[in-house]
Amino acid sequence: MAQEAVGRVGRTLVVSALRQVTEQLRVALAKGEALPSAFDDPGLVREAVALVDALSSASLKPVFNLTGTVLHTNLGRALLPEVAINAVNAVMTRACTLEYALDGGERGERDEHVEALICRLTGAEAATVVNNNAAAVLLCLSALAAGREVIVSRGELVEIGGAFRIPDVMQSAGSVLREVGTTNRTHLRDYENAINDATAALMKVHPSNYAIVGFSRSVTEAELAPLAKARKLPLITDLGSGSLVDMAALGLPAEPTPAQTLAAGADIVTFSGDKLLGGPQCGFIVGRADLVERIRRHPLKRALRLDKMTLAALHAVLTLYLDPDTLVQRLPTLRMLTRQRSSMHAQGQRLLPLVADLLRGMAAVDLADCESQIGSGSLPIDRLPSVALRLRPLAGEPVQALAARLRQTTIPLIGRIHADCLWLDLRCLEQDEEFLAQLAQLGSQRSKPA
Repeated sequence: MAQEAVGRVGRTLVVSALRQVTEQLRVALAKGEALPSAFDDPGLVREAVALVDALSSASLKPVFNLTGTVLHTNLGRALLPEVAINAVNAVMTRACTLEYALDGGERGERDEHVEALICRLTGAEAATVVNNNAAAVLLCLSALAAGREVIVSRGELVEIGGAFRIPDVMQSAGSVLREVGTTNRTHLRDYENAINDATAALMKVHPSNYAIVGFSRSVTEAELAPLAKARKLPLITDLGSGSLVDMAALGLPAEPTPAQTLAAGADIVTFSGDKLLGGPQCGFIVGRADLVERIRRHPLKRALRLDKMTLAALHAVLTLYLDPDTLVQRLPTLRMLTRQRSSMHAQGQRLLPLVADLLRGMAAVDLADCESQIGSGSLPIDRLPSVALRLRPLAGEPVQALAARLRQTTIPLIGRIHADCLWLDLRCLEQDEEFLAQLAQLGSQRSKPA
């Protein structure tokens, strides 16, 4: 057993683990503690190998996202298309022109690899990119509003996943939050009355993961832009997710695009790369050339810049947007979001008897209609019709136990629990054979003698 571990990870780590386990045994003996019967020589080796495996096994691993949330933050959000994967591989294994201009043979600027594409797709005068949208907001406020006030509606002071709060970001950027309006209603006069000599910018924030309905009112960019221009203040909009295409044209709920927001009068727009856009994790800053240049030259930009692999993947994804006719099929995020219920139902009918056979004795399986969601704060109240394999545990086994067993397969199967059943939503399932192979592992485990 020890020799096998040495072959996998090397002698140094195995010897270190054996010494650690032995020291634990010495400490227990010194304290007079009762030792487990497993602490014979083979037991010590087993404990050491378990330590080696825990340290050397990757915890970041691929899974099947069967939750029904397409852009699942905990599961990595957008999946990259094949062209992006190839682009990343190319720059991972060779030196590349990250900051090198071939024409002049001198130092270049890494934003140049994607800026022209971003401007073409958004209509912006200029653009820069950082490592996520939170960083984009932080950098914008640091560059344009440090030590001064930024006016924001109370109804847009959002908190998103991971306790990330817009007011905290503003404070970290050194700007002063000036709240206007009420939670449910803000008017143009609220912004106008709040402007003073300390005002640096007006700001709009997409509500992302919540919606206010009923007696509510917010001020649009088109309404705010004339005021901002008259007072010579930049209008900054944090779109959050940010789609580069008209989602309604794809049969999905409408979402404002950066192009629409800029056309409505925003001077700077920030948005994410790994949500509706379907690319790698990054944050976009697009808009007026003079403001983008100020942002780009801020010292914080270097700390937040993209690496070569993210830039390569981003360029490949943005290039797909140049061909709208093939975009939906080539970009996994849009392909999954636009899947028709009829397609998932047909897939479910093919899989149902096979899954029922593989889980015989463990769970009853049927096909059920359900609803998916886009996820990652995108269109929080909208749902997409979907189909799921519904698993009901047999022999009194708790559904949580069944879910745990599916998470222990080579490629874990992650579903959602509802109404005492485990639902495996088919919207994001594109590898049927691999999926069935994971379930087959459960059957083989069941058949092993105790």
